[in-house]
Amino acid sequence: MIRLSQEHLQIIRTHAESTYPDECCGIILGYLANEGKTVVEVIPTENAWNTEAASEFPGERTTESKRRQYAIAPEVMLKTQKQARERSLNIIGIFHSHPDHPAIPSECDRLYAWQGYSYIILSVQNGKAGEPKSWSLDDHHQFQAEEIENII
Repeated sequence: MIRLSQEHLQIIRTHAESTYPDECCGIILGYLANEGKTVVEVIPTENAWNTEAASEFPGERTTESKRRQYAIAPEVMLKTQKQARERSLNIIGIFHSHPDHPAIPSECDRLYAWQGYSYIILSVQNGKAGEPKSWSLDDHHQFQAEEIENII
């Protein structure tokens, strides 16, 4: 389970709608507890997908644009991780949008996902953000739906 506020959800929705028709992306900070993950902050990031990022991905995905792919620059991940640690927080997930596609992880999403993270995906249909869905990897590196709980 992942817990986040309406304010966090609104930040994700606004970012997704503002980057449409490209995919948005961002980092989720928070902490882990026995009952699940609790979000403290969501950080919208630039979609750094480009030719260089594409070269890290094998196959036909290398020709696709930001409309079907996202990447968070490694230096942004490292800087955010350092800042999170200074605040006794962790990176607990990533969010991104699927423009004009369902909020279901793609095979590429699965292949490059990290164990232990939550992946919140937001479908954006014709520029309007829908309801988010959260996913996490099981022990077989397959995505399983994860409950989202709204907190105040």
